[in-house]
Amino acid sequence: MKAIVQTGPREVEAQQRDRPSIDADEVLVRVHTAGLCGSDAHAYKYDGGYEWIPIPRIMGHEYAGEVVEVGGAVDDFAPGDKIIEEPIHDCGQCFQCKNGQPNVCQNFSITGMHRDGAYAEYVAVAPEHLHRVPEEVPLRHAAITEPTSIATRAVLTQSEATPGDNVLVEGPGPIGVLVAAVADSLGANVVVSGLDQDTAYRLPLLDDLGIETINAQSDDLDARAESFTDGVGFDVVFDSTGHHTGVGTALDHVRKGGQVVMVGIPNGASEVTFTNVVRGEVDVNTSYGSTWTNFEQALRLMERGEIAVDEIVDTSFSVDDPERAFEAFLSSETCKPIFQFAD
Repeated sequence: MKAIVQTGPREVEAQQRDRPSIDADEVLVRVHTAGLCGSDAHAYKYDGGYEWIPIPRIMGHEYAGEVVEVGGAVDDFAPGDKIIEEPIHDCGQCFQCKNGQPNVCQNFSITGMHRDGAYAEYVAVAPEHLHRVPEEVPLRHAAITEPTSIATRAVLTQSEATPGDNVLVEGPGPIGVLVAAVADSLGANVVVSGLDQDTAYRLPLLDDLGIETINAQSDDLDARAESFTDGVGFDVVFDSTGHHTGVGTALDHVRKGGQVVMVGIPNGASEVTFTNVVRGEVDVNTSYGSTWTNFEQALRLMERGEIAVDEIVDTSFSVDDPERAFEAFLSSETCKPIFQFAD
């Protein structure tokens, strides 16, 4: 089978690999479409915190496909079922798992990192990690269920955003775009901030979705916040930049009594003065990963047509030239590349 394999730092290539066999308690999935996300890009660069990933490794954790074979002990899935996988597998035994917090499991493992992933024509997976895809959701849409579930957790679980709220989303990467889309589907008034590098592709993408944007590097974010919120400040600010300055900027633009939700993982030490945060009783929250419920929310939003998936995904990249997709992503020339392995 064809697979996209990382062979070194900033080195990926298409290779022929053996089709995986399955155990009695597994299913074999024919991968249709698989997405590229920020963590894949960090792994590709072998950034700090990702050096533990064994190389060579078949990459990929965001995907959708069809069950083609089931093990003898599997009775809840059958060949022909359309599925997506929850790629972060919790242990089910640690304190957090037993406390209803599996998204911060102490002993998690990730498809495409701890084990070979879904940038391949076939993948073997245990059925407890699968969700059925609604008939109305095409597999190319379902492939971005995992990042959409991160957005549903950030907006619907971890934030206090309600219809009519003024919301700022910092950072128009894949997660930022999806957070903005989920907040917009909720009925919030959303504006997304980006930088010069985002003006070629990512900010125009959001403009096309009918979501307001601002280049905070060249335009006055303070003035936009003033006019957008009638001088009150944003009710909720989502920091999806992954930059250490993001939370400080968020705190500068949230209203008194408002909320900041950190979705991106800062790339360095943040220097924040909390005097005004405390005096303004600003709620600072975090959002990491997602749960079973967030996956189901993501699938149902796509089923209802609330997420403009065809506009968000970029199908222009080939499985045979994966490096081009990674480099385009890192250069902000695209937002959500997907690789298609089956028709």
